[in-house]
Amino acid sequence: MSATRTSEADLAELRTKYVPRGITSAHPIAVDRARGSELWDVSGKRYIDFAGGIGVMNVGHAHPRVMKAVQDQLEKATHTSFQVVHYESYLKLAQRLCEVTPIQGDKKAIFLSTGAEAIENAVKIARAATGREAVISFRGGFHGRTLLALSLTGSVQPYKQNFGPYAAEIYQTPFPYSYRGWTAEAALADLGNLLESEVSPNRVAAIVIEPVLGEGGFVPAPLDFLRKLRELCDRHGILLIADEIQTGFGRTGKFFGIEHSGVQPDLMTVAKSLAAGFPLSGVVGKAEIMDAPDPGGLGGTYGGNPVACAAALAVMDVMRDEKLPERAARIGSVVEERMQSWAGEHKQVGDVRVVGAMAGMELVRDRGTKEPADRETAKILATAREKGLIVLRCGIHHNVVRTLMPLTIPDEQLEEGLDILGASLGA
Repeated sequence: MSATRTSEADLAELRTKYVPRGITSAHPIAVDRARGSELWDVSGKRYIDFAGGIGVMNVGHAHPRVMKAVQDQLEKATHTSFQVVHYESYLKLAQRLCEVTPIQGDKKAIFLSTGAEAIENAVKIARAATGREAVISFRGGFHGRTLLALSLTGSVQPYKQNFGPYAAEIYQTPFPYSYRGWTAEAALADLGNLLESEVSPNRVAAIVIEPVLGEGGFVPAPLDFLRKLRELCDRHGILLIADEIQTGFGRTGKFFGIEHSGVQPDLMTVAKSLAAGFPLSGVVGKAEIMDAPDPGGLGGTYGGNPVACAAALAVMDVMRDEKLPERAARIGSVVEERMQSWAGEHKQVGDVRVVGAMAGMELVRDRGTKEPADRETAKILATAREKGLIVLRCGIHHNVVRTLMPLTIPDEQLEEGLDILGASLGA
């Protein structure tokens, strides 16, 4: 006799009763299982997954090589804490990450559990290395929900709301977002004004930037802007931190998003698709900078869990052997062609922004005024869900439809998902 399946209604009741309203879900469904680029809810309904656990499943759900690596590690050890005794999966992963990081010279890496933890540790390392306190981030950027990471985050609602006071010595400047009026030249000028009027460059430890805004709307930083940012940092002895938490591991058509510009950061933060859903993040950077904190200054009980590190090593193999960055570029060309065709058919499509398989479609009520179509975007996502597609939105105004499908998605499922999204635009 089969076990009784818990119903969607039962699970919804448990959620309402025991989970605080501060944590939301984009879609009101309970997932039973996931494989590749597909999800099934507890009622058995199938969905194409264009969310990937918010950009975590670049190699797809339950990739056989990842699952095998995890199972092998489970039979050895699940946790010892790297701060007590070290182990092979952590050390080999540090080597592999350093080998692929686009920074010349000797590099070192530390592993943690979450993206926010990686950001906070990158700032600690930068402050220790420079002896400076101030950090600059960009409006619209998202770097996490813990205090320092939240202070760096450049969106008030829903992330910052009433959670202040925030960390001191954090300064924010506009991100180059030409569709919303901020050209690269204007953004650089405002950054220059900030360094003249609010914080002296010789007090700035680091500048933190996402090569493509994630939660901020899938807005790519112009490549020349990143190059001039690198020049500014070099001129003033400021460290450049690339937040690759969402852009890393093939998503943009390169292994890391910063590679499109040729810019070499001093430090990089990674998480999300690093370990295919197992909690793992990291900071990697120039060895002399990474070595700045004294022994005991860095760490975390669960950081670099051996099971998660084993999963990440398998992810590295899959990325290489299945050529997923190149696959992302091909996916992106298909998605961009479809989104541009929708822009010709639907006046609500105001802008299309695509870097590899990281594609954003900004929806507006009027192309002239560019009034954000936030409610309409929510409706499109709900319609797509009803038709069997899970997709997310982002942006300061919550009006950008974004694609984060696994890079292993078969062509037929990619087309099926895009067909559903296109039909939902016209619904």
